[in-house]
Parts: sequence; C-alpha cells; structure tokens
Amino acid sequence: MKNIGISTDYITLGQFLKLAECIGTGGEVKHFLQENGVNINGEPDNRRGRKLRVGDLVEVEGCGSFTVTTR
Repeated sequence: MKNIGISTDYITLGQFLKLAECIGTGGEVKHFLQENGVNINGEPDNRRGRKLRVGDLVEVEGCGSFTVTTR
C-alpha cells in the first residue's frame, strides 16, 4: 500500500488518479473510471469529482491500494 500526500483539505478522485500515476492526464479519467474498478473505503465509486480526504483508503483495479495522507 502506498501513501499519497495532499496539502489541501481534500483532493478529487480524478486528481488523485493522476497523483498516484494510475493515469497520465486528466483527459483519461472518465474512460479510466468506466473501464477500471475503484473502491473508496471498501465501497465502489466511479465519480471523478468524489472528494477524498486524509485517511481514505483507495483501491484501484490494476494500479494498487493507496492511503490519503497529509503532505
């Protein structure tokens, strides 16, 4: 499991996927979420605008598991 640090109150799922290097550009988010499963704190979610906060556990199919931490 990798830690992804943020310096704001939250980060959107789309921004998170770029930061976690699961996608290369923001333009890939919509297609990526249609093709790959994402669980946030054990619940499936594919909303690119979903707000992630420190302590959230994000599991991305084909990319890995991540914890949102403070930077």
